[in-house]
Amino acid sequence: MGASQSKSDTPDEKVFQSETPISFSPDVVNQLADRLDAPETTPERQSILDAHIRARIRDELEHLKRDEAAVRQEIEQALEKENLDRETSMAGEASSPEGESESTTGSIKNSAALFGDLEEVKAKIDKYQANKKSTEYPEVEANGAAVADCYRKNKDKPLICVSEVTKFKAAVDRLEQASPIFPVITVVR
Repeated sequence: MGASQSKSDTPDEKVFQSETPISFSPDVVNQLADRLDAPETTPERQSILDAHIRARIRDELEHLKRDEAAVRQEIEQALEKENLDRETSMAGEASSPEGESESTTGSIKNSAALFGDLEEVKAKIDKYQANKKSTEYPEVEANGAAVADCYRKNKDKPLICVSEVTKFKAAVDRLEQASPIFPVITVVR
């Protein structure tokens, strides 16, 4: 019952020999060899990726400009309200019946308070301008300009610009890692 094998030892394979030799033209061999030597991404795909990245940066820059305008509007509205409140309080003090000396002292006190508030607003504006400059991403802009210049100079040979493109990608990656505004995109190759 289990003493012999259920299959025979002779295989069912048949091998046919070709009478004519198989040969490939040198063009086919060269084309296959070139494909092995080619980079992982084609120039077309690379240009599509670069255009996508530029579009995202442009969109984000527009978004930041809109946010800046909204913040500026809020600051202006808050300052207007604050100024109106101060003017009404100063008008109330000036019309008080206690006398002229208190109103002068009150206006001097208000002038000092206004000066302090003015300094505070200047400090806020300076801080905002410093934030604005740091969010303009000079490294990404510089690397993007270098890529564009390289492509303009080497219209017929875009592969010469690989180092500039690599630097630009690295700068964008650092920006995406550092900024909570930009979500990290994973590119599948």
